[in-house]
Amino acid sequence: MESKTTTNNNSKEKKNKRKEKLEKQKLIHQIIKAASAPDIDYLSFFHPFRQFNRNGLSVYLDSGRGDNLPSPTKQYIQNLLKLNMEGPFGSEWAVEEKVKRREMVVPDARYIFVHERITSVDGETSHCKEKTGPMVGFVHYRFTVEEEEVPVLYVYEIQLESRVHGKGLGKFLMQLLELIARKSGMSAVVLTVQKANVSAMNFYTTKLRYLISSISPSRVNPLTKAEASYEILCKTFDDEAKTALEVKLKLPLQIFGMPQASITGMLFLSFSISFSLRDSF
Repeated sequence: MESKTTTNNNSKEKKNKRKEKLEKQKLIHQIIKAASAPDIDYLSFFHPFRQFNRNGLSVYLDSGRGDNLPSPTKQYIQNLLKLNMEGPFGSEWAVEEKVKRREMVVPDARYIFVHERITSVDGETSHCKEKTGPMVGFVHYRFTVEEEEVPVLYVYEIQLESRVHGKGLGKFLMQLLELIARKSGMSAVVLTVQKANVSAMNFYTTKLRYLISSISPSRVNPLTKAEASYEILCKTFDDEAKTALEVKLKLPLQIFGMPQASITGMLFLSFSISFSLRDSF
C-alpha cells in the first residue's frame, strides 16, 4: 500500500513539473513574440545611441527588418559579409555564405544600420550642415530561446568596414545591444565567433568580458573541441541564465564504457600534459 502511495505521489510530482515547464515555456514564447513585434524600433528607447561621435568618427544609426530590406542594402550586407568573413571561414565560406543569405531576409531578423555622417559648409551662410552618408556597417540580431527556457538576444552579425575599426564603435554597438536585450526582457546576449577570428575573440572575451558558454561545442564535449571551428559566447543578466549558459559543463556520463570519474581524470591529465608542453618552449 505504501509503495503504491509513493508511486502515485511521484507520478503527481512529475505531472506538476511538466505542467510548470510547459507554462514557463509558454510565458517565454510570449516574451519572444512581444520583443519581436515588427512595429518596435528599439533605437527609439535609447536616443543617445542614435549617434556616435568619437575618435574622429561620426555615424548615425537606423533600424531595419529582414523582410523589408531594399535591394541595395541586401547587396551591401552580402558584400561586407564576404569581405570580412571569407578569411575566417576559409573553405567553409562557400556553404556558409548561402546560409547567411537565407538568414538575412527572414522576418525575425532585426537590423541596426550604421551610416556615416557627412558635414558640409553652406557657401552662402557658412553654416555647417550634416547629412546621412553611406553605410559603414550593420548589426543583425534576433530574439530567440536557448536551452528551452532562456530568452536571449542572439547577435548573428556585427560587421564594420575596416576604415571605422579601432574607433570604439564595436564596443558602442555591443553596449547598445545589451541595453536592447534588457529592455526587451531577455536574460542574456549570445553570439558565435569563429576561432580563426582571433581579434574578434579577444575583443569579446577581454574588452567586453563575454564568456565561452556551456552550450559551446568546446564545453559540451571538451574531448572533441578541436572539431568545431567556432565558439559560442554569452553574457548573462540573471541567475537562471547564468546556470543554463555559463555554469554547467555537459560531459557524457560514459565514453567507451568509461565512468565519469575516469573521464575527469583523463581530461585533467590531458590538460596537465598540454600546459607542460607549452611551458617547455
